[in-house]
Amino acid sequence: MLGQRQLTNATGFFFERDGRLYLVTNRHVVHDETEQHFPDRLEIELHVDPQTIGRTVQFSIPLYRDGKSLWREGLDSAGAIDVVAIELERAAMPKSLQIHAFTPAHLVERLDQVELGTSVLVVGFPLGVHDTLHRLPVARQSVIASAFGIRFQGKGYFLTDARLHRGMSGAPVVARESAPRAGRAELSWLLLGVHATRLDVTNRDATQDESLDLNLAWYADILMTLTQKGAPQALAGAPPAAAERAQP
Repeated sequence: MLGQRQLTNATGFFFERDGRLYLVTNRHVVHDETEQHFPDRLEIELHVDPQTIGRTVQFSIPLYRDGKSLWREGLDSAGAIDVVAIELERAAMPKSLQIHAFTPAHLVERLDQVELGTSVLVVGFPLGVHDTLHRLPVARQSVIASAFGIRFQGKGYFLTDARLHRGMSGAPVVARESAPRAGRAELSWLLLGVHATRLDVTNRDATQDESLDLNLAWYADILMTLTQKGAPQALAGAPPAAAERAQP
């Protein structure tokens, strides 16, 4: 959102560490210089009644305070990482809210746990599509399309093979666990990555070559850096006075 104007739709998820709760999404969802996309806040829906799943309330997450950005972002040896974590104020959230968040226990312990071709789900809101009655996202079936644990082309991401769309930016990439260990009982999935965008090639002939249906997903272990105590906020200043519409 920018003022009263909705700019776009995207996806995010909760991550909890040391009693602190964060919303995770892509950096380009909160600040995208290329697309001139500069929202001043995010609006999310929260389920507040376990007996009536479709009952939700809107919750506003400011992106700036006193002219400074509130999200945490990171860099690695290859440059900027398209993932941010925004700490949420629990006291401002509805008292009846029951959150089942990912935690460090959901991250991969050994890289050999995940093989090339492993089946995964990417959960989010493609083109804004969701269950409008129960206010629930949809899942797209995918597979790991590059050697897991190896930085694709030297970047901090791996590839997935799936037909994904705008609105999925920030979606969790997860793999099912048959025997979840302690700490994962309520959310028995491995959190592998954060979907960012589709991969395309500059020399593709749109009249002859279909889209590759390959996508970039940033390794989820970046969340351990972004959520550590004392991690710095992003350096981006207040958003420009005017912002163009963008579609993450």
